Amino acid sequence: MTTANRRIAHLDMDAFYASVELLRYPELRGQPVVIGGGRNATPEILPDGSRRFARLRDYVGRGVVTTSTYEARKLGVFSAMGMMKAAKLAPDALLLPTDFESYRHYSRLFKAAVASFTAQIEDRGIDEIYIDLTDLPGEAGQVAARIKQAVHEATGLTCSIAVAPNKLLAKIGSELDKPNGLTLLSAEDIPVRIWPLAARKVNGIGPKAAERLATIGIETVGDLAAADLGVLQDHFGANYAAWLARVANGIDERPLVVESEPRSMSRETTFERDLHPRQDRPALSAAFTSLCTRVADDLQRKGYVGQTIGIKLRFDDFRTVTRDLTVPVPTSDPAAIRHAATECLKRVTLDRRLRLLGVRVSALQPLGTLAPSPQGDQAELPFEDGM
Repeated sequence: MTTANRRIAHLDMDAFYASVELLRYPELRGQPVVIGGGRNATPEILPDGSRRFARLRDYVGRGVVTTSTYEARKLGVFSAMGMMKAAKLAPDALLLPTDFESYRHYSRLFKAAVASFTAQIEDRGIDEIYIDLTDLPGEAGQVAARIKQAVHEATGLTCSIAVAPNKLLAKIGSELDKPNGLTLLSAEDIPVRIWPLAARKVNGIGPKAAERLATIGIETVGDLAAADLGVLQDHFGANYAAWLARVANGIDERPLVVESEPRSMSRETTFERDLHPRQDRPALSAAFTSLCTRVADDLQRKGYVGQTIGIKLRFDDFRTVTRDLTVPVPTSDPAAIRHAATECLKRVTLDRRLRLLGVRVSALQPLGTLAPSPQGDQAELPFEDGM
């Protein structure tokens, strides 16, 4: 079967954490809400039974935004943003603590609803999956609509789905008509729907790459598709340039990974701006801890432990560095993962600003085959080393 004949769907839950919280606090619908506060952000029950919610302007600390409602996003507040910065943008936004156990519960519910249609699912985290619809009977739009309805009936939440010939286009497409979107894309739609988009809308083109593309006159995906390959190679190197040329034309032959035994799990983030290892240490530390916690959450949710912990760094000159460490006992403990990842960090000379940070756990084993792993100690981040 050619990739052109495939029907690959990307399903993305709409503002997932925030939407789960709105099920619990329906009186907050339509208001700017930020998720990411600590225990102090737990709503107060008043004598008359109503609730008093914390405001973002009252937040003090170094935390980062986990997610926000669409109303808060209109004010400029997005996930991974520092909370203090968010408070300046939206001081009157309401603040809620995170509740990962509840999010995991709803994640299981929506994935079970999709699994009633097909087992051809690639799990991409707590709130998104790819689905191969190729062998399911019916028109793509009708199948996707039935899946959306099943997810809503199971969770009370909405999702956005795009169906396309490959994962790349499906991923982009699921963002086009949010929230509660249903998007169908074919190769013929690329000039009309994909090329007018900003280049950064392509997964894998981060803010820094978009800035560098802009310096050579490339603002949109269409500009990138028309760009001279030699010019791209001069600025980004042969491998990344070749990838840019492919994705700009909607080319992606990656298969869905639906195997029951994953080889690794990872989380990474591309920063809104390049972060300095010393001057931006609090933000880097918070992002690093969040990545370790999220990987640990993925492992625990899926019932795995891992013995090799690794990091991925991409500097402002696009140089990418990886390091890994094999620990004595497989683990899914966030503190143990952070400790091992910190040891990996110490083996990297941090002499330039960072644009991407990632944490990976591999050499996975099912949890039931092992005794519980020991707790790891918190370790100091070496973001001042080499400066």
